[in-house]
Amino acid sequence: MNFEEMKIKPEIMRAVKELGFNEATEIQAKCIPTVLEGKDIIGQSQTGSGKTAAFGLPILSKINKGEGLQAIILTPTRELCVQVNDAIKSFAKIHGN
Repeated sequence: MNFEEMKIKPEIMRAVKELGFNEATEIQAKCIPTVLEGKDIIGQSQTGSGKTAAFGLPILSKINKGEGLQAIILTPTRELCVQVNDAIKSFAKIHGN
């Protein structure tokens, strides 16, 4: 599935394109539309398969700037927290969140 087929906010989509992503991985294609519908997910996939984008892109697409806390992402280690934070920031660089 192509990222452009998903209902990701245009400013998030611009960042996705700038990062060089075109085709969604399997986990992304299955998760992104579900999260955008407001449903919860539990996903499991190999390292490097794009799990952070699978939950991060739809979360960023649903966030409304200036409306306070809207999402919490929990990680089991500090190292993974830093990795997820860096990825989310790269997806949100144009969004301004």
